[in-house]
Amino acid sequence: MKLRLGLLSLAAAALACATLGQAPANQEPVRRPDGGVGGRMESIFVPPKARAPFSLTLATEWTRPMAGGGSFTLINQRHIVRDSKGRIYQERWILVPKGGATKSWMDVFQITDPEQHTWLNCITATKVCDLYNYRLTAQEKYEPAIGETRTLPDGRGFRQHEDLGEGSTEGVETHGYRETVTINPGVMGNDAPMVSTREFWWSPRLAINLLSIVETPDAGKQVFTVRELSTSEPDPAFFNVPEGYSVVDRRQE
Repeated sequence: MKLRLGLLSLAAAALACATLGQAPANQEPVRRPDGGVGGRMESIFVPPKARAPFSLTLATEWTRPMAGGGSFTLINQRHIVRDSKGRIYQERWILVPKGGATKSWMDVFQITDPEQHTWLNCITATKVCDLYNYRLTAQEKYEPAIGETRTLPDGRGFRQHEDLGEGSTEGVETHGYRETVTINPGVMGNDAPMVSTREFWWSPRLAINLLSIVETPDAGKQVFTVRELSTSEPDPAFFNVPEGYSVVDRRQE
């Protein structure tokens, strides 16, 4: 079952404090929050950080409210690896009902290379890899997507930042943060305060969140949990186009 959602969560957008695209090393560091539902569900942000290899399984659980009460939950698990050059291989698996009979399957895998500036988006059904430009680099500085406690402009609401201190996830040192944004009634068509939260445990060593919990009134609750984490160098074969796949260059389109 595929979820193709046309709107990015407005409440999740209010949480964002990301710097997107490619920036020289002397400009602001890249900070990109997890979660959201722009087209395919967004997951944890994995930057092309050099000299920080890993392999992991990412478990996703997305719980959404039903009209009249109750909720429904979708889940999947997917594999992500990064080598010391900052190359990233990640799989995309279909979200399926938790506890249901439908089994998840991989429909897409992606390979990005910050040195070659390439992004391969490979469709398993057609065995075609579309080649795009990749603009993030291994030279950029990647930091946690945190804001500051302050009143939002024009009286729209309030943002609260909390430092949760140090922790450990899968044997790797992490630092926890919680961001809460309250949107005042009437700002987004809401008749009551709209509260959205992000709690995440950031690994300075790997520059990714090892646990991320995103909750908004419209999109529900998304939990991303890293499992089976290894910081060894991955097999270089992950970054090669598999036999039987063709590549279509779309960089000029």
